[in-house]
Amino acid sequence: MLKGKTALVTGSTSGIGLGIAKAFAQQGANIVLNGFGDAEGPRSQVAALGVQVEYHGADMSKPDQIEDMMKFAASKFGRVDILVNNAGIQYVANVEDFPAERWDAIIAINLTSAFHTTRLAVPAMRQANWGRIVNIASAHGLVASAQKSAYVASKHGIVGFTKSVALETARTGVTCNAICPGWVLTPLVQKQIDDRAAREGISVSQAQEELLGEKQPSLQFTTVDQLGGLAVFLCSPAADQVRGVAWQMDGGWTAQ
Repeated sequence: MLKGKTALVTGSTSGIGLGIAKAFAQQGANIVLNGFGDAEGPRSQVAALGVQVEYHGADMSKPDQIEDMMKFAASKFGRVDILVNNAGIQYVANVEDFPAERWDAIIAINLTSAFHTTRLAVPAMRQANWGRIVNIASAHGLVASAQKSAYVASKHGIVGFTKSVALETARTGVTCNAICPGWVLTPLVQKQIDDRAAREGISVSQAQEELLGEKQPSLQFTTVDQLGGLAVFLCSPAADQVRGVAWQMDGGWTAQ
C-alpha cells in the first residue's frame, strides 16, 4: 500500500517507533530511522523487510540537527511522505521538586521537536498534495497523572498541535492525527515495573498487574504491533477524512 512512499519515524531505534517503522516497511515504504543507541540492529531488522533504510542520529532537542535530518531524508528519497513524531522522554517528580532542566528537555523532545519536523515536512507534502503526519501522544495527552507535569503538558500540547495542523491542511491531501497509547510494554515501562517490584518487595508479575490495574481496565498492554497497524491505517485511503483525531488505544484508560 505504501510502496514508493518514504516514512521518517523519530525515536525509532527501539520500542514503539521501531514497531511503527517495521509496520510501514511491511507495506513497502522506505524508512528513515532516528534515535540514540544501537542503529545497526534496528536498521537490519527493517532492511530485512525488503525496503531501503537510512538512519540519522539527530538529537531531537536540537533544532539545527532536526533540520539536518530533514534535509538528509529529502536528499536520499526526494521528500518525507509520512512523518511520525514519536521521540519522547519521561521524568517523574512532584512539581516543586521537578528540575527545570528536565522540564525543558521533555518539552523540547516531546513537543517542540514535532513542530520543527512538521514545519519542514509540510511544504513538500502540500506540493505533492499527499502526506501523513502521525504524532505519538499518549493517554496522558487527554488525562493527567500526578508527578508527570512535564510529560502531561507535552502530550496535551502535541494533541493541540495536531488539531491545529489538521485544520491548516484540511483542504489538501495532507492529514495530521495523533495516537494516544496507554501502557505499552516498552523497555521504559518494564523498568518502572521492575523498580516497583523492588520498592514494594513484590514479584514482577504482581507489580505489572498493579500497574495496569491502576489505569488500564483491560489489564492488557497495548502492543507495538497494534500501534503499527493503526499508524498504517491512518496512512491508507480509508483515513483520508480522519483529520485532527486523538485516537486512544489504551485499553479503556480514558473511557473511565
